Amino acid sequence: MSAPRKIAYDVLVRCASAEQYSNIALDTAIKRSALTPPNRGLLTTLVYGVIERQITLDAIIDNLCNRGSKSISFDVRTLLRLGLYQLAYLDRVPDHAAVNETVNMSPKRNRAFVNAILRAFIRGGKKIPIPDKEKDAVGYLSVKYSFCPALCRKFIDTFSLERTEQLFAAFGEQPDLTLRTNTLRISREELIQKIEGQGIHALPTKESDAGIRVCDKSPVTELYGFLDGLFFVQDEASQLCVKALDAKPGMKILDACACPGSKSFGAAIDMNNKGSVLSCDLHRNKLSLVESGAQRLGITILTTEERDARNQKEEWIGAFDRVLCDVPCSGFGVFAKKPELRYKDPAASEALPDIQLAILKNASNYVKVGGKLVYSTCTLLPSENEENVARFLGENNNFELKEQRTLYPDTDETDGFFYAVMERVK
Repeated sequence: MSAPRKIAYDVLVRCASAEQYSNIALDTAIKRSALTPPNRGLLTTLVYGVIERQITLDAIIDNLCNRGSKSISFDVRTLLRLGLYQLAYLDRVPDHAAVNETVNMSPKRNRAFVNAILRAFIRGGKKIPIPDKEKDAVGYLSVKYSFCPALCRKFIDTFSLERTEQLFAAFGEQPDLTLRTNTLRISREELIQKIEGQGIHALPTKESDAGIRVCDKSPVTELYGFLDGLFFVQDEASQLCVKALDAKPGMKILDACACPGSKSFGAAIDMNNKGSVLSCDLHRNKLSLVESGAQRLGITILTTEERDARNQKEEWIGAFDRVLCDVPCSGFGVFAKKPELRYKDPAASEALPDIQLAILKNASNYVKVGGKLVYSTCTLLPSENEENVARFLGENNNFELKEQRTLYPDTDETDGFFYAVMERVK
């Protein structure tokens, strides 16, 4: 029995039964295993791939199952998804290996059935039953790109069918690992050279002057300089948001919704570790991760406070040069990194814009005259982005919009992300 496949199956079952996030379950499984780097890579590919393609894989199962797919138990369906994913999407895995390993993992009473489904898929030319685009646009997108129908409809209504397909295709591409250099300790050029010296391909990001794209699938903890705090993980879009914050040495910065802390770290580094950064979050246990991260990076100007960003603190009014509101959002820009979000009904996020606006309104009180307020999300929905900024500015004539930008995975090669920079003028 193949260890990566067995562990992948266990992780997938645990994610579904315990409603555990895949990245947490996978990280725990990797730490407990003694897999070689190639097998760790296969494990990661299988877990994320099966979750990412779940609707597509289920459509294949439903199409091939003569006895009625609803009668298939969850455990067997998970095995079929695992086997079909390898057959449909992993060219480097031989068909016989994918079939044999999956069948061997199955309970004896189900082996013949699992074997029949997998071999029927191969005999049929590995055809995926995708609905007709003209007759059923939502079904077409849902099965081809594996997004829930409600999300497909939301994106079509927001962006058009053609633009939605471009975005969904981009979300299906596995993104490179992106690092933010800790320039308090090393230059980007030197860090790239050191990583390349490990035989790992790395190159500078397109727009961020401190970012590095790691093109090989290497665990971040094994990269040169991790233990020495020479970098931290941060998507280029997030780095550009921090750049827009324009934090300078000696300033007083508030990060109102800071966890996991990368924007606070970036601001402190831009300040050359001079001034102060106050990182706040609703949950105390998350702030401990910000504190340990700052310690690893050698950042000494960062402090934390447990706080609901909607509640005003009188002594902070007009006290900060820069305030960042990276608000809680739907996450509909980071599907490539959080595949579970593909199955989230957008109706569950309808209350978010009002919560985001409440945070933005309260945090705006803390900005000095002449200071800057930055609002950001990792979603592409205008209701959480441009429309929310317009609502805020419509009620606050003491702020002026200086810049706003949406970044897209296909055109910018980053997470889907939005930020707006507003200056307090009175």
